[in-house]
Formats: sequence, C-alpha cells, structure tokens
Amino acid sequence: MGFSKKMKHPHRPKIRDSLDHLHEYRRVERNKLKLTMAITGSVMVIEVIGGILTNSLALLSDAGHMFTHFFALGISFGAIIIASKDPCHHRTFGFYRVEILAALFNSLFLFAVTAYILYEGIERLIHPESILGLQMFLVAVVGLIVNVISVLILRGSTRDDLNVRGAFLHMLADTVSSVVIVIGAIILYFTNWYIIDPLLGIGISLVIFMWAWGLFRDAINILLEAAPRGVNIDVVSAELKKEVPEIQGIHDMHIWVITSNMYSLTAHIGIGENRRKSKEVLKRINRLLNEKYDIEHTTIQFD
Repeated sequence: MGFSKKMKHPHRPKIRDSLDHLHEYRRVERNKLKLTMAITGSVMVIEVIGGILTNSLALLSDAGHMFTHFFALGISFGAIIIASKDPCHHRTFGFYRVEILAALFNSLFLFAVTAYILYEGIERLIHPESILGLQMFLVAVVGLIVNVISVLILRGSTRDDLNVRGAFLHMLADTVSSVVIVIGAIILYFTNWYIIDPLLGIGISLVIFMWAWGLFRDAINILLEAAPRGVNIDVVSAELKKEVPEIQGIHDMHIWVITSNMYSLTAHIGIGENRRKSKEVLKRINRLLNEKYDIEHTTIQFD
C-alpha cells in the first residue's frame, strides 16, 4: 500500500502543482535581487572610473568583483524565473534544481575572480605602481555604502535559498573588500606605502576563495542528492521507531534535497498487523518528519 503526502509550510515554498503558486515562487527574493542589481550596476560604473583615475589595483579589483556580483545577481534572478516554470512530463519535480546550478556557477565564478586578483596582486608586488590615495578612499567609501545596503537587502533570504546565498556571498565579499580598501587607502594616503594595495588585493582574494568553497560544497552535495545538512538517516529512522511504536522495521529510506529547503523522503516501513491503522500511522509519521526535520514531501510504502 503506497501513501504520499504534500503539504505547504507557512513560511517556505515547497513543491507546488498550482500555476499561480509557481508564478509567486520566491517573489520576495526576486524583488530583492532586482533592487540589488540596480544598486550594484550603478556603483560598478563609479568604481571602474575611480579605479582607472586613481590607478588602484585594489579599487579596480573591487570594481571587477562588483561586476561579477552584478552578473551573479542576474544568474540568480534568472534561475528563480526558470524555477517558476511548470513541471513537465519528463521533469516531474519542475525546474527547481536550476537554482542549485546557478549557485554552483556562482561559486566557480568566484574561484575565477580569486585567481585573477591573486595574479594581479603578485604582479603589483613585483612591480609596485603609484596610487592616488585620497581619490581611492572616496570611491571605496561609496562602494562600501552601496555594498552594505545590498547585504542588508539580501540578508533575510540567505538561510532558505542556496541560490540567493550565492549572490549574497558575492555582495558580502565585496563589502569586506571595500572595508579593507578604505583602511588601506587611509594608510596609503599618510605613508605612500604603495605595496599596501596589492597586499590588500591578495588578502581579499583569499577571503573570497573560502566563501566560494563553502558555496561550491553545498551545491555539489545537493546535486549529488545528499541528505540535508544536519539530518542523519539512521537518527531519523531511530526517532520514527521510538515515537511511532507501530513501526516494526524501516528499510530503503532515502532523504534528499530538491532545492534549498525543499526536502523529500521515500521509505518502506513495516507495520505488520497494524495495517488497519495505516492512515493514522502515516499521519503521525508525516507530522514528526515535518515538525522535527522539515521534510514535507514523503512517499511511504507500508509492508
């Protein structure tokens, strides 16, 4: 006897059959991304001009990094639009995984940015160049203000959406780099230690790499259909047996992530002579999975 369950969480979007719900998918995240793209695109132009005028590698690298952020935001936004499309006969879960592919792409993009900034930093260490410290400082302050605004806009959506988290990490990395550049510009203005500029660029690249690695790891785990972080299948099985005494055995249990905060479970559960109470048992199983592990889409076969 097979049973399935599909419920909606009051705070997070899950697998939906309704076209209206699909069109509303991640509506808040879409609006936040659009606003952040507009802000980022505007300041990116300012930083490019400022970097050229001041001859600052740190500022130019920050401007280039901001361009990658703008591109990453566009990728994230496009992924949400595609994920909102209707499921079809051969993509029965819809296009939600496009968001994870976008997160993976963003992490690879961050790796490329890291490599470029590191290379340029080493070149500047070997051949230092003069820099206009005051102008560098003023442009960096503008970039910092905009980055802080963008981080605050996206912050509330990062916990539930790996795709948006990828865009958020881009903005957070740029915020940190802006802070470092502001400090470096002050030091450079008073000391004329031009070597500060490439050292800052190298330091920024290392921070970006660490964040990119975390995003890459999470995206790969989801694409490999690993269990949600913090969910151990043996613990879930033991908990079910403890809380639902009618369960005599569990086998072929699988728990995986479809996209951010969209978890699925399949399992064969033995209940022996309790089959006449199967509906009640199923209800209790689903309630436990939902409340304790946020698993809201289940397919359970009673043996």
